[in-house]
Amino acid sequence: MKCDSTLYRAAPPSLAVKPRLIRHLFLPPLVIALMIGLGYIGFWVSEHYGIRNLSENGQRQLELHARAVESEISKYTYLPSLLELESSVSKLLADTSPEHRQTVNEYLEGLNRRSRSRAIYVMDTTGRVLATSNWRDVDSYLGEDLSFRAYFQNAVRGQPGRFYGIGSTSGEPGYYLAHGLEEHGKIIGVAVVKVRLEAMEERWQRARLEAFVSDENGIIILSSDPARRLKSVVPLSEQTKEKLARSLQYYWFPLNELQPLAREKLAEGEEKLTFPANSELMSEEENISYLSQTRPLSDTPWNFTLLTPLQDLRREAINQGILVAVAFALVAFLLIAWNERRKVIATRLAAREALQEANNQLERRITERTTDLRASNERLKGQIRERRQAEETLRRAQDELVQAGKLAAIGQMSTSIAHELNQPLAALRTLSGNTVRFLERGQLDVASTNLKTINELIDRMGRITASLRSFARRGDDKGQASLGKAVDAALQLLGSRVESAHLQLHRDFKDVQLQIDQTRLEQILVNLIGNALDAMQSQPQPALWLEGEAFDGKYRLRVRDNGHGIDAEARKHLFEPFFTTKPGEQGLGLGLTLSASLAAATGGHLGVEHPASGGTTFVLSLPLVSPTPAEPI
Repeated sequence: MKCDSTLYRAAPPSLAVKPRLIRHLFLPPLVIALMIGLGYIGFWVSEHYGIRNLSENGQRQLELHARAVESEISKYTYLPSLLELESSVSKLLADTSPEHRQTVNEYLEGLNRRSRSRAIYVMDTTGRVLATSNWRDVDSYLGEDLSFRAYFQNAVRGQPGRFYGIGSTSGEPGYYLAHGLEEHGKIIGVAVVKVRLEAMEERWQRARLEAFVSDENGIIILSSDPARRLKSVVPLSEQTKEKLARSLQYYWFPLNELQPLAREKLAEGEEKLTFPANSELMSEEENISYLSQTRPLSDTPWNFTLLTPLQDLRREAINQGILVAVAFALVAFLLIAWNERRKVIATRLAAREALQEANNQLERRITERTTDLRASNERLKGQIRERRQAEETLRRAQDELVQAGKLAAIGQMSTSIAHELNQPLAALRTLSGNTVRFLERGQLDVASTNLKTINELIDRMGRITASLRSFARRGDDKGQASLGKAVDAALQLLGSRVESAHLQLHRDFKDVQLQIDQTRLEQILVNLIGNALDAMQSQPQPALWLEGEAFDGKYRLRVRDNGHGIDAEARKHLFEPFFTTKPGEQGLGLGLTLSASLAAATGGHLGVEHPASGGTTFVLSLPLVSPTPAEPI
């Protein structure tokens, strides 16, 4: 039988040359995995739509039973306020004689029997029970002090008292409704009705309904399953448990948490809960899942929760998933059989084309890869050129910024420098005039002494201008600096400020050689010492410590002052450009930024410490030229 070659298109070479053994090894696991996956999807879809239908039906059930609970609670709300109309009650609150108490006891006993409540009692404003419907019982409330109960505290303030709790006398749970009894606009007592709500639980059990009611603390107070009662539906902290235990609202029950094995939120007020098989709530041998639907009850801070079992729904969803998996397995078997026959024919056609196609692809990829490599090489060269230009521009900008910082420092020191030069100039003017007169008189000894003094003053002015020229000249990225020489130059530049401040200077460092340009080191020290002098302007006894130590191939110089220190907010921006704490135009905010940049350029670091004793310490760490420093100075 001849086959039309156009009917079977050639398979790609990668598939045509794949060994049959590999296909046989990987295909069955793939089919099984897909079968399991589709079965799970079928199960999930069936369960999802089943839960949606259950949710719609459950909403109607939830509304019906929630309204029944609200109706059961609300039918007693009028009863406490009814006692306000009874004259015998107001007489008892005005006069607690035995005759009045007995009259009210009998009235409350009859009212309680007719209303089918658990108990009705009247308290004075101190919380003591004056009359009660159960006055004949052994566990009567008569004479009890119930001022600690929340419903009394609300009612005596004129607010409705609504409270669920376990009685401290009888240990019997109940729902308490309290009302403040008024006379002439003043509360003279509190009327309380205790209602038993266990009848609703019995109706739920007879109807095989799984539901519970939780109060404002998240504690289950009513439940169709007694094992769930007085358990928490929300996690309670130890402090909350201790507070509830002291209030005796739930007597001495431990209030354990009702903890499901799994919890999945489906919508607002709807959850999917799974409880363990060995839980005390379970009676079957398998874990049980529920659709939980919750609705708040009106006029109370309570919530009503309806639990709908999902066992039947889950079994139906499992059957649907199995059906989908079996259907896919049958379709997959037919497709595999057809594909194997197609491959036998397609392999013969593809074998002739596979080698040529592979060769063409290889040549094409080599050509493309070569073109890409050439383009990448050109881009890389361009990026290298751009980066070198950027680094050169950055270096020039940094040098200009450093020079600007120097000139700014010189400008700030201009007043003190002028003062330093004015004194020698004034002395020169006086001495030169006197020397002329002494020469005219022939007093050569005195004239010689004046000329020597003039020479010393000129040397002093030369040293000042030399220090300024040295400080103002441009530095280099590389070089070596003497620490002792740099400290002396910085102190000389700041000489007038140091003398006028009457500074106590403590020097404890070694004259070491550091890997940094001399002028750049001097600029860093001028900035640090100048900042220290600014910080100590208000100190009566300013002191400056210059302490050094060698550590791990570097030398650390600590510049510490006893100034006012730096506040916490300013510490965050200390090394930011143009940030300064100096008032007015006294500072540009570049000193610390430039100093840190100069130190980092040589492999060093400038940091700051804030001692607990006060003041500020700047730590300058720079690499040593040689590991053996000179003697301390």
